[in-house]
Amino acid sequence: MFRRAMTGYLICTMGLAVHATAQTDRGTERLVKEVRHELVTLPYYGVFDNLSYRVEGYKVALFGQVTRPTLKTDAERAVKKIEGVETVENKIEVLPVSPNDDRLRLAVFRAIYSSPSLDRYSLRAVPPIHIIVKNGGVTLEGAVGSAGDKNLAGVQANGVSGVFSVTNNLRVEK
Repeated sequence: MFRRAMTGYLICTMGLAVHATAQTDRGTERLVKEVRHELVTLPYYGVFDNLSYRVEGYKVALFGQVTRPTLKTDAERAVKKIEGVETVENKIEVLPVSPNDDRLRLAVFRAIYSSPSLDRYSLRAVPPIHIIVKNGGVTLEGAVGSAGDKNLAGVQANGVSGVFSVTNNLRVEK
């Protein structure tokens, strides 16, 4: 579930990007797991949202993009109530309301998850490929099982009419 990176950070590879300082102890690992749990179980967290966080001691910084302003405040509230968290820095971006972006979100979702090679990823409560659309630009976040799946998701997103650009930030997990 956790792996050490070259920089001495602890990185969670279960869907949300996470970083903790090199002095990771059991308390910090517990905190990392609880923060992740609270975020992935938020009721309105979905495929069109991206949440990440960094744990440094007893301080948690939240990052990402969400389609609903309430999800930003819900995430902060959920993390603040965790025992041991002293401060929460909320840097989550609320994406602008746009009918065109909403149309693109659905079109990219259909293009990716209707592909026979990628449809297995749609079976989870929150699919692992997150689709972030801002002003016609698409960013893919999350994790897939192979480099081929990563590339295919990028190609499928890029093939949607009206998409200006695609940034493929998908991670390949072994």
